[in-house]
Amino acid sequence: MRKIKVMIVDDHEMVRLGMRTYLLTEDSIEFMGEAKSGKEAVKLAKLYQPQVILMDLLMEDGNGIAATKEILTFLPKCKIIILTSYYDDEKVFPAIEAGAHSYLLKTASAEDVTTAIYKAAKGESVIASQVADKMMNRFRPKQRKLHEDLTVRELDVLKCLGEGMTNQEIADRLFIGIKTVKTHVSNILSKLDVADRTQAAIYANRNGITISGQ
Repeated sequence: MRKIKVMIVDDHEMVRLGMRTYLLTEDSIEFMGEAKSGKEAVKLAKLYQPQVILMDLLMEDGNGIAATKEILTFLPKCKIIILTSYYDDEKVFPAIEAGAHSYLLKTASAEDVTTAIYKAAKGESVIASQVADKMMNRFRPKQRKLHEDLTVRELDVLKCLGEGMTNQEIADRLFIGIKTVKTHVSNILSKLDVADRTQAAIYANRNGITISGQ
């Protein structure tokens, strides 16, 4: 059976040593070399033509995202597994967009990493649960808030309700008639699905719909 050619990219020597030592115990993996920076990773990838690369993100002299993009231009079939300590939006999504195949955290066990390598060789991705949650949240349709269905004038009235104003005070402030105010209040209660103006006022304050916020 052909061995999977794997390369390691990380600026921490101890990380590279640990992963190299573990990978060398795997009969199905051929260790192809290691790099301590993004730019060095590009050079070695051209030389060794690895099938899978374990790629750190934050390194001096070229980060993992830039290296991932460049490597995939000349090794499009290479599977790049991000192995990092970071999973904030500013790291996760640019890495995925750059073409990363999998995304693991350094809290993963050596066994988890090797499993990801074997899966990558078969075209299967592995995403850390924390990262998967972020991806789901990003692409999940955002739920509309009830007040988004209010008209501009109804929002004005709701802001006044949030200040505890009476109908007359609202009419005076917005230069509209009492009857019009009552109509707006009725529409607001219906659209917000609240029982009375007190609950509407609470809703307004909880959602930052205030006169001071104008």
